[in-house]
Amino acid sequence: MSAISIKTGVENMDVQVVHRFLSEDSYWAKNISFELVQHSLEHSFCVGAFIDGQQVGFGRVITDYYTFGWFADFFVLPAHRGKGISKKMLSFILEQPWSKRLRRIMLNTSDAHGLYRQFQFKDLSGPARLLEIYRPDVHLQYTE
Repeated sequence: MSAISIKTGVENMDVQVVHRFLSEDSYWAKNISFELVQHSLEHSFCVGAFIDGQQVGFGRVITDYYTFGWFADFFVLPAHRGKGISKKMLSFILEQPWSKRLRRIMLNTSDAHGLYRQFQFKDLSGPARLLEIYRPDVHLQYTE
């Protein structure tokens, strides 16, 4: 297998690949518009995994870089799963100096609990204190 390289910054991401996966293959953002994906990347810390110059993985952190981070839109393309790419991306992010000072890091997943538990993610410490407005299909109503 070729070496995996990690790149950061929206300018280094293949937004077409990210959009295609999110809109067609993800369970959380089906049919999301390209524009919404583009805007979300512009306002996040983006990490991509690349093999031979081709993007094979992605994730982003929505953060203020000092107190809070929300991990979102993490994926590895199906043909490249099981090769440690997710772990490499997560390790890269969690080794960043700003990431080490975050007081709370959160994410939402329906199927990758085992992966994230390897990186010290745990069940909510105080679920009764957390509230949400949950609109899972609001991205389908987005217009520029």
